[in-house]
Amino acid sequence: MDPSFKIVIVDKNPIRAAILEDGLREAGHVQVVRIDETSHLLVRIYAVDPDVILIDLENPSRDVLEQMFQVSRAVKRPVAMFVDQSDRASTEAAVDAGVSAYIVGGLRKERIKNVLDLCISRFNAFARLRDELERTRTALDERKVIDRANGILMTAKDLSEENAYGLLRKTAMNENKKIVEVAQSVITAAELFK
Repeated sequence: MDPSFKIVIVDKNPIRAAILEDGLREAGHVQVVRIDETSHLLVRIYAVDPDVILIDLENPSRDVLEQMFQVSRAVKRPVAMFVDQSDRASTEAAVDAGVSAYIVGGLRKERIKNVLDLCISRFNAFARLRDELERTRTALDERKVIDRANGILMTAKDLSEENAYGLLRKTAMNENKKIVEVAQSVITAAELFK
């Protein structure tokens, strides 16, 4: 992992924060910022613009956990959360919120580097999956538009499916547009003539 990463530690407890800071510095990380006040936390985090966020909560209340989960959802960065104890609902909520590493018990500076590596790896893996899902959704939506335009052309011009698609493709090439753009134009025009 890149030692120039900017890392934020969110922790009200100076002793526990020092454990995290020591572990990070021993791993070669020098850009470490500690936030010890959680009011306006998102604003503070955005001001620092970290690459990774470590949150140490000791024994968090439900409200504090929910606030931290909101941070995780909003910042789109690798987040590792350290808690002393947890229950199934909190663990599931952490996963749903996008926390990359949810560590229960055993805050030791020797573990920080490994936890950080895990956190970043999981975040990157989920980011790739999210991107792939978004590309797939976009492709499916585009396919629906093209199929709908194809149907309109087949009906309006009495064309076969293959010929209707060929007309869409040829028009797209002639107009230097994507086929989905031409298909959307066909749908829009058809709606005007209803």
